[in-house]
Amino acid sequence: MSKVKDEESIMSYLSQSETDTSPKDLNVVAMLHNFWEQKQASQLNGSLNESDGSGGAAVVQTESLLLYESAPSPGPPYICYVTLPGGSCFGNYKVCNTQAEARRDAARVALMNSLVNELPCRRINPQFITQSLQQAATESAVSIEDACDSSTSIGTYSLLLHSYMGRTMLEFQEMMTIFQLLHWNGTLKALRERQCSRQSVIAYYSQRGLDEYMRSSMALDWLGREQRSPGRLGEELQVAQRELVLTRRRGVELRFCKEKTEILSLALSQAYIHHTPEVSSQTPSHTYKQEQLPLHTLYGKGTAVQITPPCSPSPTLHKNTKQTACHTSGKHMASSSPSPCSQQTYVPLNNFE
Repeated sequence: MSKVKDEESIMSYLSQSETDTSPKDLNVVAMLHNFWEQKQASQLNGSLNESDGSGGAAVVQTESLLLYESAPSPGPPYICYVTLPGGSCFGNYKVCNTQAEARRDAARVALMNSLVNELPCRRINPQFITQSLQQAATESAVSIEDACDSSTSIGTYSLLLHSYMGRTMLEFQEMMTIFQLLHWNGTLKALRERQCSRQSVIAYYSQRGLDEYMRSSMALDWLGREQRSPGRLGEELQVAQRELVLTRRRGVELRFCKEKTEILSLALSQAYIHHTPEVSSQTPSHTYKQEQLPLHTLYGKGTAVQITPPCSPSPTLHKNTKQTACHTSGKHMASSSPSPCSQQTYVPLNNFE
C-alpha cells in the first residue's frame, strides 16, 4: 500500500466519521488503551522469552501508557492531543464542541493509525529501503552509489534505514523526529562544524532521545536568536502553529510540528519574562556563553572531540505549561503506531549535513 493510498483511505474514513451522527457506542479511548496494553504485554513477554526462555506472563505498568493534552481554549472548538508510547502524537480531526469529544476524536485518530501501522506493508523491508534511497537521491541531486559510503548524507540515511529493518515506519519516524528537530534548530550544523562524524551524532542522540533538557536547550537557542533579531521568534512561532493545524487536520502524526510549537512558545515566554534593559543589551557572545553546556564526548573523524553545542543551556528553562495533561494507563515504551506522515519514503538528506 503506497503512502498516497494510505492517506486517501484515512482521509476518507475521517471525513465519513466527521459527518456521522450515529450514537457514540464505541469507547475509543478504552480501545486505544487496551490495544497498547496488549501490545506492550506481548512485546515484554517476547523479551522475557528471549532472555531466559521462560514463558511467564509479563506485568505491564498501566499508569502513564497514554498522555492526553488539552490545548487551552476559552470555548469551542476544543483541541486535544494524545501521545503514544515511543512519542508518536495525534490530535483530533473533527471540530469538537466539548473537551470530551476532542479527547475521543484524538483517540480515534490514534487508534486508526495504530492499527494501520500493524499491517505487513508498514514494515521497513529491502524494497522500501531501495525505493527510499532512490527517491532521496533524486530529490537531493546526489548519486545513488553514494549510499554505500557512510561518510555521505545518503550513506548515513542508508545506515539508519537498515538499522530499522523489520520495524514499523512509525518507529522509524519517531527516531527521525529527533533529527528533524536538531536540523531545524541548527544543532546538526553546529556539530558538523565541530567535525563530529554523522555516525557518532546519530548514535548519541538515538540513545538519548527527546527530553525536557533538550527542549530547554533549543528554547534557549531561539531566545538568543530573538535577542539578536527581535521579532524572529514570533514569526517562526506563527509558521509552526499553522503547520500544526494543517497537520492535525490531515489526521496524521504531528509530533515534529507540536514540539516546534512548544519549544518556540517556551522561548517566547522567557523572552517576555527577561525583556529588561540588561537582557536586551547583552552581546551575542555573552548570550552564547550563557547557553553553553558540555555534552558527552562525541567522536569526530578520527579524533575525539569535546562538543559544547550553542543550543545547550546552563540553566534549565521552566516550561509554562499551557496544556492540561491527562494520563490513561501504561508506561512509555517502544511504539509501533503509524500515520501517513510517518510513511514518507525519505527524509531530506540535509538533515544529516
